[in-house]
This record gives sequence, structure tokens and C-alpha cells, in this order.
Amino acid sequence: MTELIDFISNNLQMIYIVVLMIFVGVEVIGNVPAVLHTPLMSGANAIHGVVIIGAILVMLGADPENKLALSLGFVAVVLGTLNVVGGFVVTDRMLEMFKKKK
Repeated sequence: MTELIDFISNNLQMIYIVVLMIFVGVEVIGNVPAVLHTPLMSGANAIHGVVIIGAILVMLGADPENKLALSLGFVAVVLGTLNVVGGFVVTDRMLEMFKKKK
């Protein structure tokens, strides 16, 4: 329990920043009109490619014997890839709505 209290006291500013980011994120996302929600989300999902690159770099630097780090890195790559593919699928479906029908 004392370790938790020490961690909180040592990282109090970071905790404040995370709480502030949560409130700002809820306000920003909550005020986005429904018309813009799909394009913004598909773009944000495509940016997840940075997460994939970061996970791969972390996995490359991890000790080959550290199975936890490699497993978490693999999960991060898989979930990031699903998010990127999902973003492109949503964008493709959205763009199909604007094409003229034959």
C-alpha cells in the first residue's frame, strides 16, 4: 500500500494531466456533430499505424526471454492492425455513399 501512495505522490502531476486529458477528450468528442463523426474516426483509426510501428520497435528492443513483453507487443500489433483496417473499411464505405449510382 505504501508503494501505491509513493507512486501517486511521485507522479501527481502526470495524474493531473491524465485526468485533464479525459475531461477535454470527452468534451471534444461529445461536441462533434454526427455528420463529422465517421470521417474523424476513420482518420483517427488510420493514425493507429504509429501504434503498430511503436509496438514493433518495442518488441525489437525487448529481451527474447521476456515472454510478457513479446506477448503484449504482439497483442498491440494485432489490435492496432485491426483498428487501421477498420478505419480504412469505414472510409471506403463512406466514400461509396458519394458515388453516383448506375
